Amino acid sequence: MLNPQWLRSFAAVAELGGFTRAANQLGLTQAAVSQHVQHLEGQLGPLLIRRGRQIELMPAGVALLDYCNEVEQAHKRLQRQLTDSTVDSGEVSLITPGSVGLALYPLLLDLQQAHRGLVIRHRFAPDTETREAVLDKRYELGLVTLRPDDPRLAAEPFAEEPLELVVPAGENVASWADLERLGFIDHPDGRAMATRLLARHFPGNPGLRGLPLRGFSNQISLILEPVARGLGFTVIPRHAREAFANAQAIRVIECGTPVVDTLWLVHRAEWPLSSRAVWLLDQIRARLAFGAASA
Repeated sequence: MLNPQWLRSFAAVAELGGFTRAANQLGLTQAAVSQHVQHLEGQLGPLLIRRGRQIELMPAGVALLDYCNEVEQAHKRLQRQLTDSTVDSGEVSLITPGSVGLALYPLLLDLQQAHRGLVIRHRFAPDTETREAVLDKRYELGLVTLRPDDPRLAAEPFAEEPLELVVPAGENVASWADLERLGFIDHPDGRAMATRLLARHFPGNPGLRGLPLRGFSNQISLILEPVARGLGFTVIPRHAREAFANAQAIRVIECGTPVVDTLWLVHRAEWPLSSRAVWLLDQIRARLAFGAASA
């Protein structure tokens, strides 16, 4: 590793064309500047041709000056990253469950359209992958459905996500027999969600095992397609239902007291969030709150 002070002295000599001018600019003696250049030449070979008070760079000197400029630019980039308070430009990374991701993604695109310098990197993932991605520093922000107990992750409530019983349009569910008639459209979290919601709506029910299975999808955006085609019912988070384009083909059955999941915002506990991340979260919260008030 080359001494940074030697590099500054060499760059000043090369750019100003002399040792005296370089020494004056750096606040050093001419002897100190000359000594710094001699140290570099001892490691790298001849750098300068001295002709009286004029100097000329040798090939090694040209290469070293390029290196000095690269080091200076890298230093400036580091300073900008460490002190950057710009909130509406640069990259923010976010990893979320698919259901809330469907609701968030249009909001993220709206923000990028309004702030062209902003780059939002978003990924759909289950809780396990989200925790690992945040811990591995691949994503700054994550949303999970279960609060993590890893002390390396800071977690705070971010949003609530009610579960909904969704049936084909025109259908009604007044009894367990209606569910048996319709049949169940399953998904990766379907049985767990349906068990929780239906236990509250139909206390003492015989359980999902007695319901006919009409289909399965692991794509959050496609789970409601078979429901819309009249093939069965499902239980799904509200954000996923709200993002479904063919809303007129489905119906939400009122189930009384809602079953609500909490979405937890997670990030590395040791590090403060970037200004961009804080700004992005404020924008998302405001828009989600407005959407809920308008629903």
